[in-house]
Amino acid sequence: MTLIRKVRLATPDGLIAGELLVQDGKIADFGASLGTPDGAEIIEAEGAILCPGLVDMRASLGEPGYEYRETIASAARAAAAGGITSIAVLPDTKPAIDDPALVRFIRARGEEIGTVSLIPYAAATRGCKGEELAEYGLLKAEGAVAFTDGRKAVASIRLMRNALSYASGFGARIVQHPEDPELAAGGAATTGARATMMGLPGIPAAAEAIMVARDIRLAEMTGGAVHFAHITTAEACALIRQAKDKGLHITCDTAPPYFDLNETAIGDFRTYAKFSPPLRAEADRLGILAALADGTIDAIASDHQPRDADDKRLPFAEASSGGAGLATLLAVTLAQVQAGTLSMMQALALLTEKPAKWLGLDAGVLRKGAAADLCLFHPERSWRVEAGKLPGKAQNTPFDGRALEGRVLGTWKAGRRVFG
Repeated sequence: MTLIRKVRLATPDGLIAGELLVQDGKIADFGASLGTPDGAEIIEAEGAILCPGLVDMRASLGEPGYEYRETIASAARAAAAGGITSIAVLPDTKPAIDDPALVRFIRARGEEIGTVSLIPYAAATRGCKGEELAEYGLLKAEGAVAFTDGRKAVASIRLMRNALSYASGFGARIVQHPEDPELAAGGAATTGARATMMGLPGIPAAAEAIMVARDIRLAEMTGGAVHFAHITTAEACALIRQAKDKGLHITCDTAPPYFDLNETAIGDFRTYAKFSPPLRAEADRLGILAALADGTIDAIASDHQPRDADDKRLPFAEASSGGAGLATLLAVTLAQVQAGTLSMMQALALLTEKPAKWLGLDAGVLRKGAAADLCLFHPERSWRVEAGKLPGKAQNTPFDGRALEGRVLGTWKAGRRVFG
C-alpha cells in the first residue's frame, strides 16, 4: 500500500491538489485528504504532478532481429525513466510481425518484463513488403491493435484500397507512413534552400500531403479508417482537419521532433537529426503546433527509432533515419506548455488519455479501481539530455545537449514502482 501526498493530481476535471492511494496494484482512492492508512508507505511529492502512465502509441523496439540497436528489455528501461507504462510496438522487425505467433511473442515479452505493457501492431502487408495483404483476422484475434508497414508507406493505390476494405470488416485501422515513396526516393532532407546549400538530395514536403489526400479519398470510398503517423506539414494538417469535419474515419499523430525542431537542426550534417519524414521548415513546425492546440492531431507519440552508432556515423545522405524518443517524450512535450502553446492538461491528454482511447486500452485516466499505472514528475525541475547517458540502449537522440524542464521522479506499473 502506497500513499502519495502533497501532489497535484491530473484528473479528468483538471489539476487538483491532493493525495492518491495505491493498494493491490490499483488506484484505491484519491482526493484532497485521505488520511494515513496503517502500514502505508508514504511518498511526499512536494508539489509534483501525478498523472496516468504515459501511453506511447508508436515505437520501434528492435527485437526481434535488430537487438544490436535495442532490445525490448532496454527499451522498457528507457520507457520507465520517461514515465511510459504502455507502448504500441511497430511490426517492422526481422521477421516482420505478420504472423499470429509473433503478435503473441510481443505481448508475452511485455508481461514477462512487467514494467510496461506492449501492444503490438501487425504488418499491413506480408513482410512489410507492400505486395500482399497480411491475414488481418488471425492477427487481430491474437491482439494486434491495428495494421501498418511501419516506416514504409503502402504505396499501391489498389492495395491500400483493399487494405482499408479488409480491415474495416474487422473494425480495424490502417496506419500509414504518409510519404509518397517515389517522390521521397533517394532523399535525405526537405527540399528547399537548406538542402540545396548542404548539397543533400531533397524530399518535397508535398510528398506527405499527396499521400494524405490520396488515402483520405480511399477511406471515403471504402468506409475504412486510416491513421496517419508522424504528421509533419501544415498542408497535411489542413487536409486532415477537413476530412474530420466531413465525418470521415481519419486520425493522426505527430512526434516531438516535428513540433520542437525544424530543418535547421541538421546543420553541420547532424545525422542524429535525420528522420523519416525529414524535419521541415519553420512554417510547418508552427502548423503542427496549431494542429496540436486545436485538436486536429489526436496524439503525440515518441516515434522511437533506435539506431546503432554505426547506423548514424556515416555521410548524412547515407546515414539511417530515426531518433531515440522514449526518455524525452514527456519533457519535450512539456516545453510547449512552458511556451504557452498547450495547457498542461492538453499536453497530458495527448500523451495519456487520447492515445489510450485510440488503442482501446483501459488506461490513460486516473480513476478509482483502475490499474495503478502512474507517472510522477516535476514540471519545473530541469535536466540535460546527454547522448551516451540516456537510459536504455538507444542513444541516437536529436536533443543531445538540450536542457529540458520536466523530470520524471517515479513510475509505477500496476502499483509496483519501476523507476525512481
